Amino acid sequence: MEIGTVKLTDIEHEMRTAYLDYAMSVITARALPDVRDGLKPVQRRILYAMNELGLDHTAAYKKSARIVGEVLGKYHPHGDAPVYETMVRMAQDFSMRYVLVDGQGNFGSVDGDPPAAMRYTEARLAAVAEEILVDLDKNTVDFVDNFDGTLKEPSVLPARLPNLLVNGASGIAVGMATNIPPHNLNEVADAIIFMLDQFHRAVAGGIPFEVAQARVHNRPVDRDVVLGLRRQLSPEFKALVAQEYETKLAALDKPPKGKEQKDELEYSALLDVIDEIVDVPMQRLMEFIAGPDFPTGGIIVGRKGIADAYTTGHGRVVIRAKAFIEDRGGDRSTIVVTELPYQVNKAALVERIADLVRDKRIEGVAELRDESDRHGMRIVIELRRDVQARQILNNLFKLTAMQSAFSVNLLALVDGEPRVLNLKRLLQHYIDYRHQVITRRTQFELEKARARAHILEGLKIALDNLDEVISTIRNSPDADTARTRLMKRFKLSEIQAQAILDMQLRRLAALERKKIEQELADTLKLIGQLEDLLAHPIKVYGLIKQDLLDLKQKYGDQRRTQIREEEAEDFTAEDLIPDEDIVVALSARGYVKRVAAEQYRAQPRRGSTRSVTAVLNKEQDPVTMLLNANTHDTVLFLSNVGKGYAMKAHEIPAGDRQARGVPLSNFLSTTMADERIVGMVAMRNHENSSVTLVTRLGEIKRVLLADMAGTRPSGLNVMTLDAKDEVVWAGQTDPDQEIIIVTAQAKAIRFTPEVETRASGRGSGGVRAIRLDDDDRVVAVDVVDKDGALLVVGGRGFGKRTNLTEYTPQGRGGGGIATATITDKNGPLAAARVVTAGDEVVIVSAHGQVVRLPVDEIPNQARAGRGSKLIELDSSDQPIAILRLTTEKKGRPQAAPEGNAQRPRKPAAATSSSDNSEDTSSGNGEDRPLPGPLPKAQRKRSMAQPTAETTPVQPAALPKAQRKRSTAQPTAEATPAQPTPRAKGAKGQSRPQAGDDEAARPPAAAKPAAKRRGKDDILIRAGGKTTVLPRADLLPPAPAENAEAQPSKKRQATKAQTQIPLPLWGDNKKKK
Repeated sequence: MEIGTVKLTDIEHEMRTAYLDYAMSVITARALPDVRDGLKPVQRRILYAMNELGLDHTAAYKKSARIVGEVLGKYHPHGDAPVYETMVRMAQDFSMRYVLVDGQGNFGSVDGDPPAAMRYTEARLAAVAEEILVDLDKNTVDFVDNFDGTLKEPSVLPARLPNLLVNGASGIAVGMATNIPPHNLNEVADAIIFMLDQFHRAVAGGIPFEVAQARVHNRPVDRDVVLGLRRQLSPEFKALVAQEYETKLAALDKPPKGKEQKDELEYSALLDVIDEIVDVPMQRLMEFIAGPDFPTGGIIVGRKGIADAYTTGHGRVVIRAKAFIEDRGGDRSTIVVTELPYQVNKAALVERIADLVRDKRIEGVAELRDESDRHGMRIVIELRRDVQARQILNNLFKLTAMQSAFSVNLLALVDGEPRVLNLKRLLQHYIDYRHQVITRRTQFELEKARARAHILEGLKIALDNLDEVISTIRNSPDADTARTRLMKRFKLSEIQAQAILDMQLRRLAALERKKIEQELADTLKLIGQLEDLLAHPIKVYGLIKQDLLDLKQKYGDQRRTQIREEEAEDFTAEDLIPDEDIVVALSARGYVKRVAAEQYRAQPRRGSTRSVTAVLNKEQDPVTMLLNANTHDTVLFLSNVGKGYAMKAHEIPAGDRQARGVPLSNFLSTTMADERIVGMVAMRNHENSSVTLVTRLGEIKRVLLADMAGTRPSGLNVMTLDAKDEVVWAGQTDPDQEIIIVTAQAKAIRFTPEVETRASGRGSGGVRAIRLDDDDRVVAVDVVDKDGALLVVGGRGFGKRTNLTEYTPQGRGGGGIATATITDKNGPLAAARVVTAGDEVVIVSAHGQVVRLPVDEIPNQARAGRGSKLIELDSSDQPIAILRLTTEKKGRPQAAPEGNAQRPRKPAAATSSSDNSEDTSSGNGEDRPLPGPLPKAQRKRSMAQPTAETTPVQPAALPKAQRKRSTAQPTAEATPAQPTPRAKGAKGQSRPQAGDDEAARPPAAAKPAAKRRGKDDILIRAGGKTTVLPRADLLPPAPAENAEAQPSKKRQATKAQTQIPLPLWGDNKKKK
């Protein structure tokens, strides 16, 4: 049998050569993405084939089998299963941060369910995928032969979208692997725009484009070229060069001698300045790109892994599931998981938890349910009585995939070779590639425009000599002769002559002639623009920037993955967080957020003196406290029970003015159900500042701000209180700052806390601030503005303002002086606020009535004045808060007085006018407001036992015997709370809002549990299956000591009349 030529070779050499060829084929043509478009070859071929089939995002869906066949038959001669799996992954919103394929049908799930067969599913391109294919027909990329040489396919796609970073990539090659996490498009675009702006600044300052680009890529630059820049640099850059030159000169032992040495020193200074200008530090880029943003959300724990990955190309990012602890009452808790780490199988996780419970590695679980539906993920883990939920949650993080690590390896193909890149190199490769694509597109459009202009010029010549052209054509025996005679007579090219011969007779009309002339003018203008773009490469960077801005507008969205700081990190949080001014906003229901300070500028003053019904936001949860702070500050939260909690300002979730925020209880550990925040302080400069607290029964305490530096989110005791007392105001005071305290019976005292009160330790009690009668209590405290006035409002809506100069400073502990005359007509005082001329105030009532008034329109009366009617109220209503709308002062916008904004018990609602917004208001209303005046015989009975017809408020005056009971144990009728609106989940289950795993959350509506075989049996429901673990397989868990009590929230019946929900911090309510 003829077997052909036999070639002898060494087996070792053949194995080595063949394996290297195989390895390089896998590396370059199978497993690794290209740094330019972020796609592997099979992904690129799928998108190109779908584009060739016309399957844009507006086209009808086409069967997946048809698409897979197109890819296999024309471009990718491999198995159909891998191609279909790749297309399925590009359509999964839990795998891709921005899906590239719009799938219809079963494309799998986070439970690991396989997709339907390709003959059942359909697909088309997603809108964002078209940004990768844009300008493909304009010679922007090179085309190569397909596998059999019959067709052409692109070697890379134009990729306007920075796909490699925003969608990430993963692949295992031979001897190497890549694992690039997805990122947020807004953050990546902002980082690239910053690099483009820096480059533009360098070129605008006199540095040639070629020199700047060479230094960006660390390429050497000719010495004479650099020295020649001395005369063309801008004054700013010349000053930097001179400064650098002097620094280098001072570092020399001997001054340079001769021109050669001086030039060498100046060359070094010039090069260092150029590098400093064009080079973007890694930390600046990390201010824009906070970290990976996974499609499944979750929480990244710590920034060290992110910093390592962005700096070196390798890092380990720890991701934790987002979980909440809910209190079910009766010392029972529930852990609810709403988000999982990236690429974690939910069904496998539930099975793993069940195995751990069965093997007794986790004890205390009573029931496990998977309540996920199309509205979102919800895994419910019900715990037994007296089990510490925090301990169970920590075990889940340790023993299951609820906490997993993502090993970052930024490996991609650069010029066909695998390279490990850092963040800056990845972004720079995108800029360079887009510059190349736009340049090639411009050249293509320029050539096309020139060709069209050439034809139009020939047509114009023909129209200008129409009779002679027609005569020449008519007298020619054939078309070739006519073309030759036209070329010779009018000096036309062959293309122009052929265009004249092909011209239709209708083009000879006068209007058509004008169109040709206009088209020629427009084409010549376009040619000039394109030539200018090619002559000035820096203008191409402007087009790249505009493309990114368009992408942000079309596809940008909010970050899904939160980033948490670790307690101990080599790379500090402040090194990665931009130093910027913010406003911390706290709502009536205890939702917190941080907003850029620029969004909180004062609104135009368009006050209305008539009372209107409040227009609440969708959640009926207005902002009641604002604090000016900085992202590097630590925010101190002070509660009514005398405790202080602290957290970093940059850890507070960011949002805009309309965003609701995140429950503060997700970040701070509370121990009492009715605990609420009464003040916020920004702790950055501890010198010469104190925290002052004033209680309802007239006591005051001052603590040095430096002593609060060790405050943690778990909280510290700041002030010891009597059982019948509570803090009503807390804020920061400076040495020369005065405060004024106002009581319900219209007494006011003004003094300087720093002078009258000695600073004491955190655990001590207070001293007397004002002497109160038995039926009196403190209703308001504010910091004195020497040029301001004190605005007081009574229970019947009467109010006035009195200049603060009429309130003589007194010593601490006095009875105060009268600030108003109390009658049955105006009622006891309900709220007070220091205001200044030009301000506006919003007065809020218990029933949601509001009035917005310019301060200048409120009557200015003496201290003994009774006031005038400011708001119309019915007999069961009364004012509860005064919100101050401040004007912007020189410097940063003033949202509210720092740290001393008092949150009312009933939240203030926005007015119905168009300029109502939360942006500049700060609450200072009383959290237990007074009712209107009542006859003395009825006052005691009415206020101790409010009826259904009366507004549920605290009485103005209580007998001494009743004060303790009324203050310490408010009745259900006195504080009815409406539940926070919540999204409905499966079978009516309420869903927790976004937060983190360390927070106590309001409980969801309990799902009826199936009847168990024994009290210690465990019922597990997941994936439509129900499993009961028999009692014999489990040992009864020992009761946990000091079980962590979590706040709860229960629905209550509300009054018939519309009211604003009571602002219990974190939606908590005192347990019955």
